Amino acid sequence: MTHSFLLEIGLEEIPAAMILQAEKQLVVKTEAFLGEANLTFGTVTSFSTPRRLAIQIDDLATKQPDQNRTVRGPAERIAKDEEGNWTKAAIGFSKGQGGSVEDLIVKDEDGEPYIYMEKHVPGKDAKELLQEISSVIKNIEFPKNMKWGTTNYRYVRPIHWLIALLDEEVIPFEVFDVESGKQSEGHRFLGETTTINHPDEYKEKLKEEYVLADRDARKEIIVQQLNDLCAEKNWEVPTHYTALLEEVTDLVEYPTAFYGAFDEDYLEVPEIVLETSMIDHQRYFPVREGDGANDLLPYFISVRNGNADHIENVARGNEKVLSARLADSKFFYNEDQESSIPEFLEKLKHVNYHDQLGTIFEKQIRASKMLDVLADYYELSKYDVKQLKRVTEIYKFDLVTQVVDEFPALQGLVGEIYALERNEDADVARAIGEQYLPLSGTDALPETKLGTYISLLDKLDTLIQFFTIGLIPTGSNDPYALRRQAMGVVRMLLELDNKSMELNQLIDDLVVASELPVSREENLEGNKEALVSFLLDRVEKIMQVDYNIAHDIRQAALGTTHKNVSWILEVAQVLETEKEKTAFKEVVESITRVINMTDKEGSPGVIQKDLLETASERALVSEIEHLETVFENEENAAERYQALEDVNEYITDFFEHNMIMVEDKAIKGNRLTLLHNLAIIAKAFADFSQLVI
Repeated sequence: MTHSFLLEIGLEEIPAAMILQAEKQLVVKTEAFLGEANLTFGTVTSFSTPRRLAIQIDDLATKQPDQNRTVRGPAERIAKDEEGNWTKAAIGFSKGQGGSVEDLIVKDEDGEPYIYMEKHVPGKDAKELLQEISSVIKNIEFPKNMKWGTTNYRYVRPIHWLIALLDEEVIPFEVFDVESGKQSEGHRFLGETTTINHPDEYKEKLKEEYVLADRDARKEIIVQQLNDLCAEKNWEVPTHYTALLEEVTDLVEYPTAFYGAFDEDYLEVPEIVLETSMIDHQRYFPVREGDGANDLLPYFISVRNGNADHIENVARGNEKVLSARLADSKFFYNEDQESSIPEFLEKLKHVNYHDQLGTIFEKQIRASKMLDVLADYYELSKYDVKQLKRVTEIYKFDLVTQVVDEFPALQGLVGEIYALERNEDADVARAIGEQYLPLSGTDALPETKLGTYISLLDKLDTLIQFFTIGLIPTGSNDPYALRRQAMGVVRMLLELDNKSMELNQLIDDLVVASELPVSREENLEGNKEALVSFLLDRVEKIMQVDYNIAHDIRQAALGTTHKNVSWILEVAQVLETEKEKTAFKEVVESITRVINMTDKEGSPGVIQKDLLETASERALVSEIEHLETVFENEENAAERYQALEDVNEYITDFFEHNMIMVEDKAIKGNRLTLLHNLAIIAKAFADFSQLVI
């Protein structure tokens, strides 16, 4: 016989952004709890609304399975006295296990006899074990918690009710002074308190009280309402605003979609400003014309947390709220129209970037100076350099506009719009709009060449500047989002794929070009290795997450003396492929042996061929010369690896026929030099000593 179990946590409204993760945690932690309790179960169904998190467990076992256990006690020499009688130790052990000395048996373990007791342990009932499920509730993690009343409790929001129902029976426990029961609360305004008599009636009972507890079903209803409304009005269905759709789903318990209108005069404001005002401030869906026209229309769609009663009044009220928002947006936009780009730049001279790093205007000047470095590395045309020079002169100007002050998320995008309005070149304007991309580790990269270069310059400058003043992220502390900036740099370097660009040299060149104060340049010298490592940590993250490359191969690739992000990734991919082949183990062993032999003695240099005594020596020297040629002329990692694999048999032959540590110092030194020359080439490929074979 199996059972159904319902657990509901009723709270004050949870922030929408926290609900989905909390619902997932509730499932995972509940399944882990049941596993540790040794209770078998079937399906676990989760529910969530702004005011509740819940799970229903079907086919839950009545009890744990019974167990037969053999428990070891003390050694026989301690359990029995010289006459063979049971000692106090044996008597105490038997009683402690719920038996008597008559139940004890003796078994040998590693040559010494011990006493044991075999006992039957009945499984505990589910209703007893489930009283501890309160630990699951307390262990759900939220980004932020709060305190309430005079208590010391901390949770995302105060808990107001709990349901813990095993079939028709309440499982008693309490969390934060709230006792479990079988009563739930309906919609805050439309519903009433309802009694859940069995887990199977949970969804229907709540639906009667205007609560749709199934999040996926609630989302489907919202989508259907949007589809129906847009079909009626011949509007484009706005479900492509996926983040907004998810948020709205977690803002309502009983959704009803409706539309409202606003004055057409507001369409004079750039569309992205109107959309941001509607989405970010009001959680409204912007409306566009259907049939492919896609023009923004003076309407919006919202989703009410309630039914359709008096929906016209609700629409009018929302129209008034939005009208005030859009009036502000239009005012800020019109105010900005009074200023030219030079006037904005003049204001930028008085905006601090950081109290130790000067102004944002000075940041633009550094970007302009550093541009020549990237122009050389990527062989940019004179036209591209000219365009980028203009970008670097103005690309931060929108930070002092009133629209960006009101909508910080639009920085860069407003700059693009305003630049076009003020007759800047379209490519220059587009680069300004792309300067902050990518916004996250998975966000899209800039689409244009100019956008990529200005984004790369800006982020590299940011990293260099903060490392010059020692503001290096530690642990989870990263107030200036330097990890995100570094990830963006690495992703763009991979996209640009210049295998001759060494990170150390790039940083040195940018520092020289930017003309840093001497004191800060000296400070960076001490932190430059940390900056290179900081960037390489992002490369490792990409190798791990995006390419699923094994840890030892990641470390081997990162250990190359060639600190180029494209090269490191390519090497890792080659090693990941080659590790499945038969020859891989032999190649790694041979090269590792060479590296180990040269760790403490000898040095690289010119081979004295008149000191070569054996055919295997001469053959290996010839192969090393060929290997050097391959590495000089071939950038492809697969080809370089193949060349290393080809030299493997010559390394093996060399070690079989030659002793390194001979008495003749000249011959010994010549052979160590030969191996050093080979080790340097191998280390330029990867750190083979990191590979696990």
